[in-house]
Amino acid sequence: MSKFIANKEIEQQKGINVYVLIFCLIVISSILTYFIPAGSFQREEVNGRQVIQPGTFSFTDMNPIGFLDIFSSVHSGMMQGASIIFFVLIVGGTFGILSATGALESFIAMLSVKMAKREMLIIPVLMLFFACAGSLMGMSDETIVYVGILAPLAVALGFDAITGFAIVILGASVGFSAAVMNPFTVGIAQEIAGLPLFSGIAFRIVIFVVLYTVATIYVYRYARKVKNNPKLGFYGNFRNDESDFVQGNSKMEIRHKLVMATFLLNFIVLMYGVVKLGWYITEIAGLFLLFGILMGLIGKLSPSHIANSFMKGAGDLVGGALIIGLAQSILVIFNNSGLIDTILFYTSALLDSVPPALNAVGMFIFQLFLNFLVPSGSGQAALTMPIMAPLSDMIGVTRQTAVLAYQFGDGMSNIIFPTVGFLMAGLSIAGIPWGKWIKWIFPFMLIQVTVAVISLIIAQVIQYGPF
Repeated sequence: MSKFIANKEIEQQKGINVYVLIFCLIVISSILTYFIPAGSFQREEVNGRQVIQPGTFSFTDMNPIGFLDIFSSVHSGMMQGASIIFFVLIVGGTFGILSATGALESFIAMLSVKMAKREMLIIPVLMLFFACAGSLMGMSDETIVYVGILAPLAVALGFDAITGFAIVILGASVGFSAAVMNPFTVGIAQEIAGLPLFSGIAFRIVIFVVLYTVATIYVYRYARKVKNNPKLGFYGNFRNDESDFVQGNSKMEIRHKLVMATFLLNFIVLMYGVVKLGWYITEIAGLFLLFGILMGLIGKLSPSHIANSFMKGAGDLVGGALIIGLAQSILVIFNNSGLIDTILFYTSALLDSVPPALNAVGMFIFQLFLNFLVPSGSGQAALTMPIMAPLSDMIGVTRQTAVLAYQFGDGMSNIIFPTVGFLMAGLSIAGIPWGKWIKWIFPFMLIQVTVAVISLIIAQVIQYGPF
């Protein structure tokens, strides 16, 4: 596995450094304050939220950003995004504890061994697991570990490396895109947009079922072709006989079962708290921390091991958390200089001439390509939703639909862009060239985009809300 980690580091070095990119955007944003006129809309409070009043825009005196303000805006951005940043770190620490118990890995291994004689069923079952993980806990970087398990297993069962890789990546990706209760994407985006946390869940569940079904059929049809004719497969790093892989222990330890049951209970309590008790970011962060400690104790981790695992899990997400703060810095500059409303004014004028449903599609396309530059879901939400939310009010798109456009654009592009670290690391582990993967995945990408466009149009027609 050490060579895989090395490969991952190499891939990350080759990619675009997101911090450098966002800092460049901070500098560019500061320069723009000298050229773009400042302006403002009138706002009024509606149901506890500030809503822009269309037709009230007026230009104001320019307030350009000074040289030192470029750097001090980073601290201001971190402070402005503190609640989201610490929420991400606490949830990440909880997942670190869960990972340290070995329960997730044990669960995957148990399913794999149990279904060794019914190999075709392994595709829908495991893809459902990864889809749920992507949709409920935002599984993305964690997929790297499971690629190392599922790719050789797929070869051993008569499939190929692409099948094993796709079970993990496509499964997690469609769940991530549907984001039924993903705290890192839809949770953060809804908070920024002023929406009730995890509201609109019924429509997202329908989307989840559609995307999961399409992805499963796509992988299943390919795997069956390889099973019938192994010459059609691509085996990457796993050309040798991997049959010994499926001879391991097929039973989960009792503590692992209890940990997974506790993990499931966490989400049941979360749903009840959000729907019935009105919980928000602070309460949910506390819930994750509580259940993380419980899972650690049930998993027979010592208090020190729990603490170290929490720090490791949180540490793995420090990068994403910092991106949130840096992205907020751009908004600090735009807000302090009065550019936000000017951008909204000109953008709304551009989009106002087309039907609202197509505006939602335009938002989706914008978010889709932005993910090439900002492959962090939470970072992208922090960067764009403060603009997209009020813009949606002005052009007849519900805020919930704007969030849907964001989560589609962010999630669906994770399986194609070389700037996505876990994708390139996983391909390296499986021995699949990026070009080979793009050729294989491109038809599915077109299917995903089609589903997204249809869903957004439906969302606008039904006024997907609550607002």
